[in-house]
Amino acid sequence: MSASQGPTLRELAVQALSSVEHGYDLLAPKFDHTPYRTPPPVLDAVTRTLRELGPFGSGLDLCCGTGAGIPVLRAVCRDRVTGVDFSAGMLAVGRARTDEAVDWIRADVRALPFAPAAFDLVVSFGAFGHFLPGERPGLFAQVRSVLGPGGRFAFPVAAPARPGSLGYWTLLGFDTAMRVRNAVWRPRFVMYYRDFRLAEVTRELADAGFRVDLYALDELGRRPDNSPRCRLVVATAV
Repeated sequence: MSASQGPTLRELAVQALSSVEHGYDLLAPKFDHTPYRTPPPVLDAVTRTLRELGPFGSGLDLCCGTGAGIPVLRAVCRDRVTGVDFSAGMLAVGRARTDEAVDWIRADVRALPFAPAAFDLVVSFGAFGHFLPGERPGLFAQVRSVLGPGGRFAFPVAAPARPGSLGYWTLLGFDTAMRVRNAVWRPRFVMYYRDFRLAEVTRELADAGFRVDLYALDELGRRPDNSPRCRLVVATAV
């Protein structure tokens, strides 16, 4: 990521005091030069795993942003791929740098505007912190509705930071700052990544009609206890 091309502190402050949608509209032109974009090693590891499970027909990138996950879909899907997001600014950036083989749809993913069983594969990268825990069951039900039987819903999940580590305190500090911000400022900017716990998410996916499997993304390394630093959650519609 290039700091010189990324957003200034003032631009980040303006974004942080906006709604989620407007904040990403503002950030869109420089989003790909921030640490928020899913890094290539994660995308490559997910692509490798999905290739072993595919190929697939049509694919959807849920909360696609500027389209970091679109090349993953194009690598493993035979048919047309689609990106959906509620930020017009992020979609405009994605649309400007890809060809017409991708459909870019502006919509709230909590009410997906697609026919039942429209896709064979849905992926998502780094978006779930923007949904409150109470919203996830409805979101997962929406994803299930656009997948046919046997369709897959895949997304990477990093191992939680160990209590007391730098990563733990950094994430806790960020989460606390966001909660304080939302307590005193409107509109809210929802971004609570500590609420996305794998055990809870696995149960919610099962309740939505999925069978859940976990795949270690070994390219991203292992922790001292030999557990993977990142897993790919693959939920299969049943």
